[in-house]
Amino acid sequence: MALYAIGDFHLSFQANKPMDMFGRVWRGHEEKIQKNCNKLVCPEDTIVITGDHSWGRNLEECREDLAFIEALPGRKILLRGNHDMFWNVKKTARLNREYQGRLAFLQNNYYAYEDYALVGTKGYAFEGPFYLDRKGRIIDWDKAQEERAKKLIEREMIRLQTSFDAASSAGYRKFILFLHYPPTSIIETDSAFTRIAEQYHVEHVVYAHCHGESRFGDSIRGNYHGVTYHLVSGDFLNFCPERIL
Repeated sequence: MALYAIGDFHLSFQANKPMDMFGRVWRGHEEKIQKNCNKLVCPEDTIVITGDHSWGRNLEECREDLAFIEALPGRKILLRGNHDMFWNVKKTARLNREYQGRLAFLQNNYYAYEDYALVGTKGYAFEGPFYLDRKGRIIDWDKAQEERAKKLIEREMIRLQTSFDAASSAGYRKFILFLHYPPTSIIETDSAFTRIAEQYHVEHVVYAHCHGESRFGDSIRGNYHGVTYHLVSGDFLNFCPERIL
């Protein structure tokens, strides 16, 4: 069994919001997803999809997008992204009941993969606005928005702690952490998310959200303080899932 991850499908079979305007890599991206998943992922494998599944504004507008994901091979675990308007925390239990045996929704809970617990939450990272000098260097930023970001991060940390607590109570001591947002902003070298990863000796942190070549370097990639960080945004991977384990 293998564990794969990829994020940011931004499907719009019902919402009719094509992604081609965001660059050539997005042309026919649904076909790329389907082709690459069918080639790599076996029925016994697990694939975690790290948010921004659909442009639908509610569950009824997401049905075809979720059906597309359901038809992909392997066990599918979904994380909430900032554009997933069909899903808020209060709806997680309902979604898990409705899609039981077909899709699993990761929020305030955990899922097992061999002897690992897969934990996660949407997360959050401060994204500005930033003020630049003539050389493009950051010299200041919007402090009010930074304070708002801190409150959102505190909320997401409570949810993530719930996920860790549930897994720990079940006896798990090995963890893989999934986020939608990157674990740090472009002005941070660590964050509440990196600290909790180190606290629980997480082996891998997997995140998405960063689109376009100018954004791929916004956060940590590779080994940092003994934790391996993976960016799995769909366009970064050319819509080919990355094998985590």
